[in-house]
Amino acid sequence: MSISIIVIIAVFVAIAIRQFGRVRLPIWLIMLTGAVIVLLTGQISPRDAIKAINFDVMIFLFGMFISGRALEESGYLEYLSSRFFRGTKSVDSLILKIIFGFGLTSAILMNDTVAIIGTPIIIYLSKRHEIDSRLLLLALAYAITLGSVISPIGNPQNLLIALGGGINNPFIMFLLYLLLPTAVNMILAWLLLKYYYREQFHELSNTESTESIKDPELTKLSRLALALMLAMIAAKILFSLSGARIDFKLTYIAILAAAPIVLLSPKRFEIIKAIDWSTLIFFAAMFVVMAAVWDSGYIQLFLLEQSVDLNSSIGILLFSVLASQIISNVPLVALILPILVQRQTGLVNLMALASGSTIAGNFLILGAASNVIIIQNAENRSNHTLTFMEFARVGIPLTAINILVYWAAFKIATIF
Repeated sequence: MSISIIVIIAVFVAIAIRQFGRVRLPIWLIMLTGAVIVLLTGQISPRDAIKAINFDVMIFLFGMFISGRALEESGYLEYLSSRFFRGTKSVDSLILKIIFGFGLTSAILMNDTVAIIGTPIIIYLSKRHEIDSRLLLLALAYAITLGSVISPIGNPQNLLIALGGGINNPFIMFLLYLLLPTAVNMILAWLLLKYYYREQFHELSNTESTESIKDPELTKLSRLALALMLAMIAAKILFSLSGARIDFKLTYIAILAAAPIVLLSPKRFEIIKAIDWSTLIFFAAMFVVMAAVWDSGYIQLFLLEQSVDLNSSIGILLFSVLASQIISNVPLVALILPILVQRQTGLVNLMALASGSTIAGNFLILGAASNVIIIQNAENRSNHTLTFMEFARVGIPLTAINILVYWAAFKIATIF
């Protein structure tokens, strides 16, 4: 067994345990240690390690972290969230609003973006209503994952499938095949959370107040950043629907949205200093570790030896959920998509790949980058967190249910 495989196993075990005596290791440090080991042992060269880092993802996150931090620092984020959740009378209603509100938002703004913006709102709601933060953080994580399924721009792997799968009218096709089963899965996620955290489901008090703006000047720039972000996303959607050959990277959206804050705010350096640098370190280290694992050849050998069935929706669903825990969903889709296109297995199987690689995020923490962003943000802002086992306790049965719902939907689609 190669050193890189041993390292990735050790990283998974360390993230699952995290507590060593009185020392609690942060996720970013565990992954960074793994990256240093594969570099020092020659599993990947420094040049290849740099090439492995997806700088589009890094710049996108950096820009979104700046916008998210400004929204929070100005008080505008709490103001908007208090208005949205005002009048919520029970935890039942609150969880439903989180699941459907953040879920639909992630279909438009992309899941990682909503993870960045949504975590401080969740921490605020937890403190305000004295609700176990684990319940709300899980609701946010599952909402973001499920909501992003229904849109070709909901997450990077869906975008890859929409562009590389030759899908005509991808926005319409994603909604046609995935909207109804996703709505069912969102309701089931609510019910499962209610089952596991039933003692937390009670009536709420103090539901009518609205938070005030802390910094009017920074709020103006935050509003401008948010408006620019939404305008560019709308333009990207319209260009796609119209068939125009005008396109721009998602990275540009993040850069343009952050520009008013970086260029015009007197607090620019404070905001940049306060962004979530540890999550950026985690992502850079993860790219290096995963590249070393891929270069080892063990993943390719596993695919060959297991004779994975890529001709059926259930086979694709099961494989993409499990394999995404090891090599991450974006590189997995990049690997599998050309095979499906070459075999012309049909639109249903492309939708199975999109849904399976996405709901992998409900299975374990490392199944989706948005999960890591949520946990890192929660830990950096307060003592709130989710452990590996707390996530898996709900996530594993939820993912099993998700798979069954999507498989049933695809079976019905093939009949009609």
